[in-house]
Amino acid sequence: MSAGVRCEMPFGAQVLGDGRVRFRLWAPACEQVWLELDDESLPLTALGDGFHERLVETQAGCRYRYRIDDQRRVPDPASRLQAGDVHDASVVVDAADYRWQHADWRGRPWAQSVIMEVHAGTLGGFDGVRAQLPRLAALGITAIELMPIADFSGRRNWGYDGVLPFAPDTRYGTPAALRALVDGAHGLGLCVYLDVVYNHFGPEGNYLGAYAPECFSPDQHTPWGAALDFNCRPLREFFISNALYWLSEYRFDGLRLDAVHAIGERDFLIEFAARLRAATAGREIHLMLENLHNDAGLLGAGFDAQWNDDVHHALHVLLTGEQEGYYADFAGAPAAYLARCLGEGFAWQGEPSPALDDRPRGSPSAHLPPSAFVFFLQNHDQIGNRAFGERLLTLADPAAWHAALALQLLCPQVPLLFMGEELGATTPFLYFTDFSGELAAAVCAGRRREFAGFAAFADAGRRHAIPDPNAETTFTASCPRPGSAAVAECYRTLLALRQRELAPRLAGSVALAASECAPQAVCAQWRLGDGSRLQIVANFAAASVPLTPPHGALLYESTRGAAARLALGELPAHSTCAYLESNHRHP
Repeated sequence: MSAGVRCEMPFGAQVLGDGRVRFRLWAPACEQVWLELDDESLPLTALGDGFHERLVETQAGCRYRYRIDDQRRVPDPASRLQAGDVHDASVVVDAADYRWQHADWRGRPWAQSVIMEVHAGTLGGFDGVRAQLPRLAALGITAIELMPIADFSGRRNWGYDGVLPFAPDTRYGTPAALRALVDGAHGLGLCVYLDVVYNHFGPEGNYLGAYAPECFSPDQHTPWGAALDFNCRPLREFFISNALYWLSEYRFDGLRLDAVHAIGERDFLIEFAARLRAATAGREIHLMLENLHNDAGLLGAGFDAQWNDDVHHALHVLLTGEQEGYYADFAGAPAAYLARCLGEGFAWQGEPSPALDDRPRGSPSAHLPPSAFVFFLQNHDQIGNRAFGERLLTLADPAAWHAALALQLLCPQVPLLFMGEELGATTPFLYFTDFSGELAAAVCAGRRREFAGFAAFADAGRRHAIPDPNAETTFTASCPRPGSAAVAECYRTLLALRQRELAPRLAGSVALAASECAPQAVCAQWRLGDGSRLQIVANFAAASVPLTPPHGALLYESTRGAAARLALGELPAHSTCAYLESNHRHP
């Protein structure tokens, strides 16, 4: 066993290990700050540059707040734990109190990743997620990715309304329970990634504007309000410290950064990745992006991969025929876009995007390895942003869905699954919150207004049927439950095949070619790291297509008999076949 590591931070309550705690707040708009510690009120010393500090003889577990200019009591923005909700007192936490069972864990290679995205709240909190780990490890999952856990207002939230980014929400469990989750995963050979939100704060419980208005740019706006100003050095340090904190005190194996296209200062991202790489040398730390801009340059500047919305959108159009919203960009030639994703990464690499009012989107990405792209058929966004939160299984033809799953799990790009799909779940995943009063009414109305431009919701009565995000039933409906045993068996088979035949060969893979071989069919091939050649052909049409059969040994067919018909020059409807041609010079 090994004691936990205290992450040295310029913010918050720092346990010093000598019986003292250093309390420090950046409040440039305040002349005086007081520390309210249990029953005491202690003035902090102004250090200059907006920082206020005091060293106090106390210990972990004590509760505290800050009082700014003798008017308002606020929690610590770098609180590591809240005594209640986001408006309540903060609690001093000492990371050294936890004894790690697997402190020698150093991570796993990125190219072999198979990620499962999970929402802790819908699985019973940190302990509930931990209970799932043995099953997921046996299935062939190599990493779980927690949706955001930063403290949010209320009893439930889908994660993207957090306001205290250092504090795991108490509804999910204690800091010790979170550490035990990560520790337990490492003992099973699983990585644990955390989704972090650095582009905005939630609408309830964020006090930064009262004492640090420099954090915000009033002239720039995002869908969540005034943009954060990353030209502000303390704000940069706040979020870089947050990332280092998760990687060191909780030993997460990496981070997924939400919606970085809403961060105006690209150089912050470059600095962020460099600082994290330098601080975690010797460990396999992986950094992922969500980025509407398809900025391939970031994937060569410290970030391992990007969640590739393009491959999802192209496949979604092929599987469902939906063409509204951002799917309109893929409606004209979805198979061609899918082929470009398989061969080059992004579908949009600088061309004018109709969804962006014909502004250019993306940059060339063909030089990047397949592992630079995270390939998903669904995730929290692509389900939760639907009015009724439908999963793909309820929208697509079952055989076509199976063909898409085979393509996803057998190609060299990094697959990401969403909790429950491996069990054949058909339960929805809805957008849920727990706000009250005027904010609750505004969130509900805004949610329904989002869909006014869609044909199915042109009628106001139909929009009124969209679930209220604040209703507890919206949350409970989103908890995954097992569904089709046959679907679950597809996942078991394909993940075992990937682990056995492909995982040892994936490092160093290169895309060789990909093309639209029929209006709804694609052909793609890759040279794997050992010199073997992987070829996949997929037909999403309701009719067979003529096709020259690939070379190599059959790895998988999603429809029984599909390979036999392909050998005769015809790929059946809704079918995928994968072939592996081994390089015998590299056993």
